[in-house]
Amino acid sequence: MRLPFALWLSYNCAGCVCLSLFCGAGRVGRERESSVMRSSGCVSRGVFVMFLCAVFGGVVMGAEPEFRLLWPEGAPGAKGSADADKPGLWVYPAGSGANGAAVVICPGGGYAIHATDHEGVQPAKYFNSIGVTAFVLRYRLSPYRHPIPLGDAQRALRYIRAHAGEFGVDPQRVGIMGFSAGGHLTSTAVTHFDAGRADAVDPIERQSSRPSFGVLGYPVVSFVAEYAHRGSAKNLLGEGATDEQLQSLSNDQHVTQETPPVFLFHTSEDTGVPPENSLAFYAACHKAGVPAELHVYQQGPHGVGLAFEHPALQNWIGAVGVWLRQNALLATGERQEVQGQVQKNGQPLAWGTVALKPVQGNQPTGWALVRGGRFAIAKSAGVLPGEYDVVVTDMGAVAPGPTVDGAKVLSGAQRMTVTPGMNSIELKFAE
Repeated sequence: MRLPFALWLSYNCAGCVCLSLFCGAGRVGRERESSVMRSSGCVSRGVFVMFLCAVFGGVVMGAEPEFRLLWPEGAPGAKGSADADKPGLWVYPAGSGANGAAVVICPGGGYAIHATDHEGVQPAKYFNSIGVTAFVLRYRLSPYRHPIPLGDAQRALRYIRAHAGEFGVDPQRVGIMGFSAGGHLTSTAVTHFDAGRADAVDPIERQSSRPSFGVLGYPVVSFVAEYAHRGSAKNLLGEGATDEQLQSLSNDQHVTQETPPVFLFHTSEDTGVPPENSLAFYAACHKAGVPAELHVYQQGPHGVGLAFEHPALQNWIGAVGVWLRQNALLATGERQEVQGQVQKNGQPLAWGTVALKPVQGNQPTGWALVRGGRFAIAKSAGVLPGEYDVVVTDMGAVAPGPTVDGAKVLSGAQRMTVTPGMNSIELKFAE
């Protein structure tokens, strides 16, 4: 994926300069170990990138992300006092472009390790680029058993909501994302949640643990199907897991109408965690009426992360951004219905499309087919109040032979102000 230059530069500055400053030290930051390049060119590359950063934007280089413990006084059920016993969040603020949305990211690793870089930090940087504040979760792993990891994920969602003012996020737009076993944790979080305890002494526990949305990357979903990932099940439930326990965490079986909107992506070539996991979860969402989108790419093994530079697979993360926008998760406001009529040369437009494109902000684009001169955008797919440019495309007619020479955008684009309630518009074009 070719990131916008400023973001690409920031990412490489953080990586290379960090190496130049810590060559030979063998440790980057207080909270986690990192392997460090020890080549003789490390410092020169770092200095060169420092120069580029100074010229192209003055980004903060080598800055260690803030780490927040979810339970500063000690996590419930902790087996020790090592970092692995202390669940928490690395905080990646969206900065000046923040739109109020937030996401908890759960790296994968079979409930045995954390793939924090390519399934945590790198997605966090993408989310920052679209105005979403990201939090990379360090959840507890084996020998910890269920429900400890789920409790960590739920605590993360509650923690962010309880500190929404501090982080500059909207408590109603806090989602969760995960890859592989982290995707299983995500699928568990979007199907196992509660509204919080109003009488809790700890104010964090009064917050809801229901995610506002879920993004699942090549997720483990089932522990009972023939394609189940046995290693994740063993690490999460132990050797002697009962069928009832395995069923309880086969999350395609627990999707309900209360499950939040979900985006899934997988690859056909994934043999580690086959795509049937995503197919089953999508089917369950569709059956329950849960808004869901599924992308299955032909190429790519398990663990692709952002799949940099793959011409097809790298597009999945951008599709997440579009999906978030189209689900009105990157802006505030209530969706509104829009209906209208379209005439061309005094006659109803036979077949075409209408798009309501927001003039500014992160509002979703409204879109509908025009048939027989009429269109309707339902509230579930509606636009937020504001100004929109209306673009109509003539696609000809449903006829046994050609009626137009290709699709054509009708000239004379019009602007519409969408207000609360039913919105109607009459569009007339002369060609």
